[in-house]
Amino acid sequence: MAAIRARNHYPVLSYLLILPAFVLVVGLLLVPMSQNVYYSFYKWNGLSKPLYIGFKNYLTFFADSNFIRSFVNTLLWVAATIVFPVLGGLAIANFLRGLRLATLFKTIFFIPLTISFVATGAIWSNMFSRDLGVINGIVALFRPGFKLSWLTSVPLNTFAMIIAWVWQQLGTSMVLFLAGLSTIPRDPVEASILDGASKWQTFRHVTLPMLQPVTTVVITMAMVNSFKTFDIIYVMTRGGPYRSSETLAITMFRESFTMFNMGYGAAISVLLSILVILVSVFYIKSMWKKDLLYY
Repeated sequence: MAAIRARNHYPVLSYLLILPAFVLVVGLLLVPMSQNVYYSFYKWNGLSKPLYIGFKNYLTFFADSNFIRSFVNTLLWVAATIVFPVLGGLAIANFLRGLRLATLFKTIFFIPLTISFVATGAIWSNMFSRDLGVINGIVALFRPGFKLSWLTSVPLNTFAMIIAWVWQQLGTSMVLFLAGLSTIPRDPVEASILDGASKWQTFRHVTLPMLQPVTTVVITMAMVNSFKTFDIIYVMTRGGPYRSSETLAITMFRESFTMFNMGYGAAISVLLSILVILVSVFYIKSMWKKDLLYY
């Protein structure tokens, strides 16, 4: 009661304390977002006076082959992000449970997370180099003289970048799944083993269902991150060759700051934001359901 009275006694102070954060959110987030939506209805090169064209920028999506290609590439990124890092992280986390050198392996898989996306792109660009790359060196052991142009051939360039992305993101999934596995009670697992279930049956019918809240979080975070992927793609291929490996984030950047179609780039960013927000809403609902499962 004393705390409630104190809070009601200083209402102005309470608002003053949250004012700096409120100003930052409005000035650095809400205002730029509103301006971006505003300019998406205009034809503008960033210098001349904006020309209002209504929904023409959004209708251009359907006639722009570059946009359609980048949208398909984005969906491919999302699908690959769901399958490989999530399943890989789950497999690694399950394998490391009870392993004698588990700490060492956890460190090895976690190290890529400490490297920036730009550095990761530079590392894998050198590894996929046609003449001096490690990957082609390994291929040459089985087929002497054979070299693949990983970053300039379609669709090898997209798959090469996905490999780099998965390499860095495996650690995130592994850590989250390890945390989830540590919360699973041993009684149901031991009961299934006593009933004659195999390790795979125990994992599939007991462990995996109990990991559902964590799995939902991992998948949703992976989808949100993949929609926004920019650094690795820009460093490794810059969306090339001939814009064949662009995603929506790269297309937005190219249209806005290379071709100076600011209005069209703003429209692409609005679409990308809507996709990310929808996934974020799904994430929040999943977190709410997870809380209900626990309580």
